[in-house]
Amino acid sequence: MQGRVLSIAGSDSGGGAGIQADIKTVTALGGFAMTAITALTAQNTQGVYQIYNVPTSFVAEQIKVVLRDIGADSIKVGMLSHPEIIKVVCDTLTQEAPEVPIIVDPVMVAKGGASLLAEEAVDALKTLMVPRALVLTPNIPEAETLAGIVAPRVEEAEDLALALSTLGPQAILLKGGHRDGEEVVDLLMEGDRVVEVYKSPRINTVHTHGTGCTLSSALAIGIAQGLTLSGSVERAREYVQEAIRTAPAYGGGHGPLNHAHTFIKT
Repeated sequence: MQGRVLSIAGSDSGGGAGIQADIKTVTALGGFAMTAITALTAQNTQGVYQIYNVPTSFVAEQIKVVLRDIGADSIKVGMLSHPEIIKVVCDTLTQEAPEVPIIVDPVMVAKGGASLLAEEAVDALKTLMVPRALVLTPNIPEAETLAGIVAPRVEEAEDLALALSTLGPQAILLKGGHRDGEEVVDLLMEGDRVVEVYKSPRINTVHTHGTGCTLSSALAIGIAQGLTLSGSVERAREYVQEAIRTAPAYGGGHGPLNHAHTFIKT
């Protein structure tokens, strides 16, 4: 099916999340992945040990040369750790790809608990990047931070999504994996209207590192391949569920998913 996706995100040296997860996901779903790396992280399944932020001018150059030559059918935005990088990415996308749909995964905290977004960057994310999103894909803690409210219960999901909708994204996929319970409940909202509520059995495992990156990049390749928003979400959720179910159990902490399950059935 192909489809070109540019991922603007951080690098995970452990291979489970970030740019590495994005490349694997897009490839596994038949697309072509390109990258603009915003930060280098020294991390494994047990935590993030060091972060090196790539100079903003070099991030902009990566975006420019890729888009001017190869182009993109969708753009996935992940880890943007400080206000300056958020502004540069937004300015560069406005200049180079004003019509290309953007999926924004508002990465704030790594699976092991390390902060990936400076506190002073939250306002820049809310005012500059989120309004550009075709789809915003926060988990519950990220959504609460962006919306400025606490809404941990499933019954509060629509109110939380409505609060996020005032920030300007065209659609919101509110992920429910951080809630307790036997089911994972995700909510898709377009504008201020709930389009779908997705429910799936919770898989009891610690091997979920990179789930958010994987879901957002799976959504991005669906959009790039011309699927509807609902169709993209459904396929992305199915892909992630199987990737969790067949995770290889690598490492001593939160292990990576099996991104290759579309090629090798386990």
